[in-house]
Amino acid sequence: MSRISAMLALIGALLQVGQLANAATDGEQSAAQQVNAVIEWNRTLLTIVRTPGAQPATIHSTRNFAILHAAIFDAVNNIEPEFTPYLVRLRDVPRHASQIAAVDQAAHDVLVALYPAFQASLDTQLQQDLAQLPDKDTDNDSDSDEDRKTDGKAVGQAVAAHLLAARANDGANVTLPPYIPGTQPSDYQLTPPNFAPADFIQWPEVTPFALERANQFRPGPPPALTSTTYTEVFNEVKDLGIINSTTRTADQTQIGMFWNGNIQDFWNEIAQTAALAHHLNLEHSARLFALLNISLADTAIAFFDAKYTYNFWRPVSAIQLADTDGNPLTDPNTAWSPLSVKTAPDPSYPGAHSAISKAGATVLSFYFGDRFSYDVTSESLAGVTRHFTSFSAAAEEAGLSRIFAGQHFRTDHVAGKNLGRRAAEAIDHGILRRDEDVK
Repeated sequence: MSRISAMLALIGALLQVGQLANAATDGEQSAAQQVNAVIEWNRTLLTIVRTPGAQPATIHSTRNFAILHAAIFDAVNNIEPEFTPYLVRLRDVPRHASQIAAVDQAAHDVLVALYPAFQASLDTQLQQDLAQLPDKDTDNDSDSDEDRKTDGKAVGQAVAAHLLAARANDGANVTLPPYIPGTQPSDYQLTPPNFAPADFIQWPEVTPFALERANQFRPGPPPALTSTTYTEVFNEVKDLGIINSTTRTADQTQIGMFWNGNIQDFWNEIAQTAALAHHLNLEHSARLFALLNISLADTAIAFFDAKYTYNFWRPVSAIQLADTDGNPLTDPNTAWSPLSVKTAPDPSYPGAHSAISKAGATVLSFYFGDRFSYDVTSESLAGVTRHFTSFSAAAEEAGLSRIFAGQHFRTDHVAGKNLGRRAAEAIDHGILRRDEDVK
């Protein structure tokens, strides 16, 4: 698809999402129930990041989701201060201000700043959303619709400006010298067939959104190459993860391919499904998506910290170079290739899919409990859905998928799960709490 075609497709998708707001006519709370503005803008960002070339290659998209939803949360919470703010507490905010207008303006301003190429379509979406706000959103008839919109927009603008300024120098845009692989067994090597440069090498230095520091929950080191544990996980991925495996089942092959996408996108879509099924109002939707995406962003910072601390090689390197590892129980296969052919261009330990998925499941379980029946669709396998009855089950499958795909050792999976859980638990209990709970 050409860049122009992709842009036209994006504009059409954004307008279609924005037009869903036209259904509300009986008051702002009714509108929030019919079309959840938090979910609407989350879908807009999902559309953007899935547009080829839209997401900057050096910026992990979890950061942008977190900025978006932190701004949305603080915009809503400044008008109806039910929870402690993430960052911004404005003075003298009129209580009649439109929360939906605040969400729309804050989301628009953040996304325009992060994705300036899409300003025209984002401007159109904002204007359509604001135009469809109902005539009365409070019981105070003396407040005109335009006043409510204007005051809500002012709150959204102010909050977005604060959030963007706070993240302007967070380390995400720092350019470092290219990564130079080590020369010892277990050192991460650029992987065949494309030998892509290591990515996000600056991410361990990015300022966390809520954690105290990137290494707050850093796992211990990966197993020694001569250990029994390493031997077991080496042989497991060697058998299950090879492109033409005879031991991997058909279901495991589908799992390995199904989750082969940006894992944070999957969890935002799962959250959308859960929020709609539980009929979350605007305030709780804003809090849920802020907790989720701040957790995912900080988990990404934390796992990149661990990845570039331990610099552990990927299975494809370990298997092809097994004659150098000093372990007589690991046999090399110089022609070994993973199911997904290409390998993600960063060190193996801990697993990103496992960390992000466990963090996502932890936040959603914190909000709804673990049990929830739902279907998940895939970025990589069009038309295929997988069904789950708990958040934890999806998280476990997503993590294991990387073994079936030949991307990770089981020890990467276990370390990633523990990291994601601990980061999300700390965030769930540490920020965006009810005001009375912290007095």
